[in-house]
Amino acid sequence: MSFAKLDQLGHRLESLEHAQSMLSVDEAVQMPAGGGEKRAEAMAILAGMYHELATAPHIADWIAEAETESLDAMQRAALRERKRVYTNMTCLSAEFVQMQVGAQVRSQQLWRELRPMGDWKGFLPAFEGIVTLVREEAQLRSEVLGLSPYDALIDQYDPGSRQADITPIFSALKTFLKGFIPQAMERQRAGMDKPLNAPFAIEKQKALGLAMMKAIGFDFEHGRLDISHHPFCGGVPSDVRMTTRYETGDFLSALMGILHETGHGLYEQGLPKQWSHWPVGKARGMAMHESQSLFVEKQIARSREFWQWAMPKLLEHLGEGSIAGWNIDDLMVHVHRIEPGLIRVDADEATYPLHVIMRFELEQGLVSGGLAPKDVPDAWDHKMKDYLGLSTIDNAASGPMQDVHWPSGAFGYFPSYTLGAMMAAQQWAAIERKNPDLRGDVAKGSFDAVNTWRRDNIWSKASQFSTQEILTQATGEPLQAKYFISHLKQRYLS
Repeated sequence: MSFAKLDQLGHRLESLEHAQSMLSVDEAVQMPAGGGEKRAEAMAILAGMYHELATAPHIADWIAEAETESLDAMQRAALRERKRVYTNMTCLSAEFVQMQVGAQVRSQQLWRELRPMGDWKGFLPAFEGIVTLVREEAQLRSEVLGLSPYDALIDQYDPGSRQADITPIFSALKTFLKGFIPQAMERQRAGMDKPLNAPFAIEKQKALGLAMMKAIGFDFEHGRLDISHHPFCGGVPSDVRMTTRYETGDFLSALMGILHETGHGLYEQGLPKQWSHWPVGKARGMAMHESQSLFVEKQIARSREFWQWAMPKLLEHLGEGSIAGWNIDDLMVHVHRIEPGLIRVDADEATYPLHVIMRFELEQGLVSGGLAPKDVPDAWDHKMKDYLGLSTIDNAASGPMQDVHWPSGAFGYFPSYTLGAMMAAQQWAAIERKNPDLRGDVAKGSFDAVNTWRRDNIWSKASQFSTQEILTQATGEPLQAKYFISHLKQRYLS
């Protein structure tokens, strides 16, 4: 049977994915700088091998033959997703993929070296090379998928998502936020803003983060936490690798990063293990993935109820001096602070979408050719001034060099963050309708009910259905911005 052949192929591809993922994690976490050139070569060759195996011409025959076989509903979904992935992968040749991965790895390595100095001029040649390859990839995909070049890139991260759907949502959200943020900032000025009792030792912050991860449900038998230049969640579902970065002056920055990545990790650990070697058993795109990370970070970890439970944990892990003279109201001023800033990953949940919308708009220009890589710093500064009232002139480290996405060639990813935030708010509203005492559970440090709901309605579905189908089945309606807007109003204005 051809379905059985595809099943065997899936196991081989999964093993290669595992090797690629672990090499990537090690490269970001602990590889010495001198290993960069050979690591890039190894990862490029592995990517070429994977692509060659996954795009072999006979796979098309196996898929066509399997479509005539007697399959159950899950097998049909598995075949549909294998066909979708095969179509997407055959847009590119193995030679192109190998060249692109090599360029991306070297670009990331250069970015890590030059970002601390904000050396945009030194990074620009590598970035121009990445953009050239991204434009070529977008065109190749566009021709096969029948999509615009940028839509063809978005589809790699969030299948089915299109500029035409995203643009009006982002436009309306941008208008709302420009009015809402000044209102919320004016309201928060009435609160006392006590300085944090810094410094906070990194080892103590790590212990706090690990305790929070365990309480929320992360399985340390199948995952771990490390340090990297940019927080991420990688690895594979059976071995999830998370990272964060620490600041001794602010424990909340690392902790919120840890909790964000824990949301990603829980999703990966909750995917159906029996289908891990098929695309249908993998996460349903990055918008859904971000909804799971933002659900933990924003809906749970920035709620007052969470800190009613977590305040004693600060005392236990950071020491008595960490919250000396503090009560929960003092802490919530910091947790709920809205303040425009330059760094996306440190942004509050009200200003964060403007960072994403800005990148979404710049990406469209870079992919279409309307924006040249050399002009990115000026275009970035213009939008930062317009949206957040800040300037990044002569500050590339806090401007276009702050994220790893573009150095790694991940164009089309950014919209997923804000789409995910809206999904998270909609999911929270659905869970609260089912369990009116949800906030009471959180205040007790009980996350079983919320994790059970997400496991049943999101994690276990993997890619069996489309993003909108999963969201509609889970919440009763497709994506609506009203839940996110209502969430912001309730948290910051009521």
